[in-house]
Amino acid sequence: MGILSAKRTCLVTGVAGFVGSHLAERLLSLGHPVVGVDDFSSGSPRNLEPLKDCRGFHFHERSITERGLITEMARRHANLCICFHLAAIVSVPYSVERPEETMEVNFHATGRLLEGAVEEGLEAFVFAGSAAEYGNDQRLPLLESYAGPETRHASPYGRAKFLASEAVAASPIGVSLRCFNIFGPRQDPSSPYSGVISKFMDMALRGSPLTVFGDGLQTRDFIYVSDIVEAYLVAAGLSQDRDRLPHGVYNVGTGRSTSILELAQTILEVAGQQREMVFQGERPGDIRHSVASIDALKQAGGWEPKVSLREGLGRTLQWMREEMCGSSPE
Repeated sequence: MGILSAKRTCLVTGVAGFVGSHLAERLLSLGHPVVGVDDFSSGSPRNLEPLKDCRGFHFHERSITERGLITEMARRHANLCICFHLAAIVSVPYSVERPEETMEVNFHATGRLLEGAVEEGLEAFVFAGSAAEYGNDQRLPLLESYAGPETRHASPYGRAKFLASEAVAASPIGVSLRCFNIFGPRQDPSSPYSGVISKFMDMALRGSPLTVFGDGLQTRDFIYVSDIVEAYLVAAGLSQDRDRLPHGVYNVGTGRSTSILELAQTILEVAGQQREMVFQGERPGDIRHSVASIDALKQAGGWEPKVSLREGLGRTLQWMREEMCGSSPE
């Protein structure tokens, strides 16, 4: 039987981030206490606003590079059972500029956290992997087995995430979720770490041309944040009274590809706007095509995405409009 009925104290690293804050909010709504860690290098204190008054939420402004972090958290918070490790350097261009720092944060720090989780007897360690682990592999859809030591990663970010995923997947308590292109509320369009959807929406709502890097024919697998959160719950055995996933690597996407040009047009349609598109050169480290095979997660965990691209865009657009109204001096 699964452990849905039992309450599990969960550590969420990167809790002030886009996905981390949604995950923490969902865990708390299910009655699971949450210990959140973030150093605000890319996360925002604003994302913690919905959490700060929640019973069972404890926050520590700390870096995942600190040695002994999980040991300390386990001793300060009784019955720590699960670690959701989402904290990372998340910018591909930044990783190209600072490869050594990226390797330290995204790979070595992950290894130390995993080791600490095993030593402290945690039940599960769920890691935020990335589609960037596949490099520019054009065998689509991408199977988990396609990423390997011989993969030519397009960026230090992709390489570090791959090495960390391999280490996590090899542990009896480890699950790596290779998440594809996530979008939804709380994805800050002004952040250099933000995804293309929030940036396009911000441009459309502000009356600016939509800036497209490259020719716009590159494709991505866009998945709404609530579907990602559900995948984390499935991985840890906190959903639908199922046991946690067997250790290993699992793709999390929709299995559907969308070109950047198609995405831009859909956003304009949902927003009821007409805007020009401005094309700029390709960014270093960007991959050409990406779409997930999600059969492994469907079969092992009974998970599948529920929110369509258009529905998710509508929800995100509504949130962004509310944010703009809320920040208006009027």
